Amino acid sequence: MPAKSSARGCLFVMFGATGDLMRRKLLPALFQLATGHFLPKHYRIIGIARDAGMTDASFRAWAAQVLADAGIADDEARRRWCDAHLHYQSFVGPEATDFTRLAARVEEVERAADLPGNRVLYLALPPQVFPLAIGALAQAGLAHSRGWTRLLVEKPFGHDLASARHLNELVHRHFDETQVYRIDHYLAKDTVQNLLAFRFGNALFESAWNREHVKSVQLTVAESLGVEGRAAYYEKAGALRDIVQNHLTQLLTLTAMEVPAAFDADSIRQEKIKVLRSVQPIAADAVVFGQYTAGGQSGGSLPGYREEPGVARDSAVDTFVALRLAIENWRWQGVPFYLRTGKRLTRRSTQIVIEFREPPIALFRAIDCCTPHTNLLSIKLQPDEGFNLSFDVKSPGNRLTLETRHMEFRYAEAFGTSLSAGYETLLLDVLEGDQTLFVHADETEASWRLYEPLLYRTVQPAAYPAGSWGPAAADSLLAAGGATWCNR
Repeated sequence: MPAKSSARGCLFVMFGATGDLMRRKLLPALFQLATGHFLPKHYRIIGIARDAGMTDASFRAWAAQVLADAGIADDEARRRWCDAHLHYQSFVGPEATDFTRLAARVEEVERAADLPGNRVLYLALPPQVFPLAIGALAQAGLAHSRGWTRLLVEKPFGHDLASARHLNELVHRHFDETQVYRIDHYLAKDTVQNLLAFRFGNALFESAWNREHVKSVQLTVAESLGVEGRAAYYEKAGALRDIVQNHLTQLLTLTAMEVPAAFDADSIRQEKIKVLRSVQPIAADAVVFGQYTAGGQSGGSLPGYREEPGVARDSAVDTFVALRLAIENWRWQGVPFYLRTGKRLTRRSTQIVIEFREPPIALFRAIDCCTPHTNLLSIKLQPDEGFNLSFDVKSPGNRLTLETRHMEFRYAEAFGTSLSAGYETLLLDVLEGDQTLFVHADETEASWRLYEPLLYRTVQPAAYPAGSWGPAAADSLLAAGGATWCNR
């Protein structure tokens, strides 16, 4: 469990309070933290949404039903919590008058609850509204308070390098970087954090985590679902913006970073930025874009991307991306990093695969039926979180034959508990002022700078059937280096 918060008291101001993120993630996370006594003794939550007819009472009833649908607690516990801590403020749009009314409501709730002026401003809003909302927050005097004020921004942070720079400049005009928490919820997953513990807490692996011992690295974020009602967003974003620029790149930096000077936000973030600045420009032949067509294991039962509601019939949006990256530094020179993500793939899977080099002398190759296999370390982030290490052993019998076996570790088996979805950890870190698991402004811009040349390509994506592992060209990308995708 996360550490208890040391904040004396705080107010959560949640923009987009009746949206999908609040319903699925944020409200359950806040409730679980509260009932686990991880929030300050005194706190309140103001939900901000566009419904002018909603009141405190109806918002509390809505929230109680959301928690009931999630199977959380009993009716009485849900009702008591909602009545004691939730408030509502209607918000038509990013006009100054809305923010003036909000500022007055914030002061009113803080006075009634005797809160010290510590505020979490959570912008679960459409990206196009961010600039107006941030400026209006400052104009209404909500960028600072008599306590501390911390701004949380969900991805995507910009849609290209220019927009990310502009948004950073706007944010820094009103908020100090120490106040800004750019969220990538992948960083709060227990297995992602355990990657750091795995690397830097075990000399056995960290000593082999370099070009002398590692042949290649694979990072995969595979989704079995399609756009699922997000066509309006996805038509503008595609897989490169939706997953590669943020989630996959965060996994890349954590996998490739040097040992930080200390386990704190500044040290870790600076090492991640160094990785991004060491990645060489991506060659045209090192990228594969794809788009799923009708398919499925039951013989064409899944629609193609262009058949999804809200998608243009001639859409050229990528739903799959595979990349080969080269990191030119002392640790990784000559080691290819392969990144892959896609929708409507065979199954949901997020994993990091380290392929180790073969022994320098092929001692067993002269023996028939005794071909050694490459050792693989698989770090599974979701689902079924854990680790898998493959190694060769001699099979029983008189003949010298090598077989691959696996050493496995699974969180569920070891600890008998489900892992945090991430938002509980992130919310507590915000209260503590710990930015370790949040993305720095320089990191955001460095990531966009890396992928900028790929954003406005003219090439059509390669077709791949829904339910497969992507276009054949993605396999060829690895085959050129003598590797294959690990689909375990």
